[in-house]
Amino acid sequence: MVEHTLISLSAVVILGIAAQWLGWRVRIPSILLLLVCGILAGPVMGWVNPDALLGPLLYPVVSLAVAMILFEGGLSLSVKEFRAIGGVVAWLVTLGAAITWLVGGLAAHWILGLDWPLAILLGAVLVVTGPTVIGPMLRFIRPTGKTGAILKWESIVIDPIGAMLAVLVFQVLVYSGTEHEMVVATIVFKTIVIGTVLGLVGALVLGFCMKRDYIPDYLHNPVAVMFVVGVFTSSNLLQSESGLLSVTIMGFVLANQKAVSVQHIVEFKENLRVLLIATVFILLAAHLKPADLEQIGFASIVFLLVLVFVARPASVFASTFGSKLSTREKLFLSWMAPRGIVAAAVASIFALRLEEVGLAGSEVLVPQTFFVIIGTVALYGLTAPLIARRLGLAKEHPQGVLFMGGQYWVRDMAKILHDEGYPVMLVDNSRHNVSAARMAGIPAFYASIFADNVLDRVEISGIGKLMAMTANDDVNSLAALHFAPLFGRSQAYQLMPEDEKQLDAHSRHLRGRFLFGKGMTHSVLTQRFTEEAVIKKTRLSEDYGLEEHKARYGGEVLPLFLITEGGDLQVFTAEVNPKPQAGQTLISLVQIQAEGDKLAEPSRGNKGKPNQMQAGQ
Repeated sequence: MVEHTLISLSAVVILGIAAQWLGWRVRIPSILLLLVCGILAGPVMGWVNPDALLGPLLYPVVSLAVAMILFEGGLSLSVKEFRAIGGVVAWLVTLGAAITWLVGGLAAHWILGLDWPLAILLGAVLVVTGPTVIGPMLRFIRPTGKTGAILKWESIVIDPIGAMLAVLVFQVLVYSGTEHEMVVATIVFKTIVIGTVLGLVGALVLGFCMKRDYIPDYLHNPVAVMFVVGVFTSSNLLQSESGLLSVTIMGFVLANQKAVSVQHIVEFKENLRVLLIATVFILLAAHLKPADLEQIGFASIVFLLVLVFVARPASVFASTFGSKLSTREKLFLSWMAPRGIVAAAVASIFALRLEEVGLAGSEVLVPQTFFVIIGTVALYGLTAPLIARRLGLAKEHPQGVLFMGGQYWVRDMAKILHDEGYPVMLVDNSRHNVSAARMAGIPAFYASIFADNVLDRVEISGIGKLMAMTANDDVNSLAALHFAPLFGRSQAYQLMPEDEKQLDAHSRHLRGRFLFGKGMTHSVLTQRFTEEAVIKKTRLSEDYGLEEHKARYGGEVLPLFLITEGGDLQVFTAEVNPKPQAGQTLISLVQIQAEGDKLAEPSRGNKGKPNQMQAGQ
């Protein structure tokens, strides 16, 4: 018995982590693999039996895990960033959620044959999308425009709203048989008030203790977990099912207060979330019974298609009516609504509670929810990249650049590429460099590029290259290695290291491609810019190529980038350099000479002469 329990627990952890690692390796949503592994380990193979493994602890364990996940979701919400996106997200999580709920409820009743109360609850559960699914998908697709930001924020905001909606529907459903209608209103009111008050109190007390140093640094994360568990349990004891709202509000308030930094808590919760998602999804999928799988039939497929082709497009087009989004952007938004961990966990929790109160037909809630999760994750995950490219919102090889480092000459390079229409993002942990970049009109973000959540908060739409250009060679190499799986090893660049020992051929796999040419280290480039070198943009022709350009400036020319006639951005490196051709645009670093300054700059229309422009002009 003990050995079987140990094997089951080990299988949950091993399968959960392995599925997420495999999902990262093959670039498919890890939740899809988690569900498949859970179903294989549970109802198919019989390796994991959550009821025998945890018994009466299954419901509390799942509830606490969902509470931690929603708290982490609340920590991801920023009022400032949300306002910057516009009103589209607000409409999506209100009007769009209502339309999804309505269509889902009607379809559940008419197609699945569920009674109205259970159909309405299933529609409420399926309102939520999944940031744990959408985030990795967006990082892989990297769509242009606002669509990526809208989808990211919708998935974060809709989780607590959808969970709260499901809780309220559940309360109404459980108490709908009472003779006194006032009881239902009282329950709804108490859920909102108690959930909000305890969430606020928990956030304020934790923030106060951290600000006054009542908690040592090494206990910040454990004490935060303690507060989440305490607030969630207290809220549920005062009013059943109000704890999810409490922890979401607690996370939101902590994330937006200014008295104390909670970044280290955010990073810890993200690491904890990985383990929780792995464990919870394996347990919930393994909890399915063979009889549950038999309930999936043709009606379930039709129900899924209604959610995909009716509910989602209707909610998107209604929510974006009158906005500045193009039809192509609206179509892409309509094709991205995968369900995730919150839908699975909430459905499982409510199914257990509905069985306790004896509601007929509640056994169909979990299998139908899991089928929708599997179906939407598979459908959107496998087709969304192709749809984005067909709509012109993403490229198979994005040309934008993520700059790591923000020294003044790095900002010059980012500025000229930005002015040429290429998506750029500058990330630095120096507030001065980030502020200077923003004043120059360059998108910039203040953070460590190695933070776990940096790509969830940084807009990388259209970004396909990394250029690590800090003064720390080891950091540059680590960044190139870290982002090689995302951008591809061929598109991860770094400056040449100052120490020639790092050029050992045996360590080539531990670094990126060297930028601009041999010997172009951070100190060398800084020296060149100190000597008043400037960045020039030159349109090449049959009579004026790279050699003529070098001769014009006395050989003091360092090619940086080449823009082809098709708009591809090519980078000059120490290993392989592109071959400039007529009609292409060369961006180079030139050392201005006195006589060179006096040369007139002819217009682009004069054949055989260059058109040059200093960066920033």
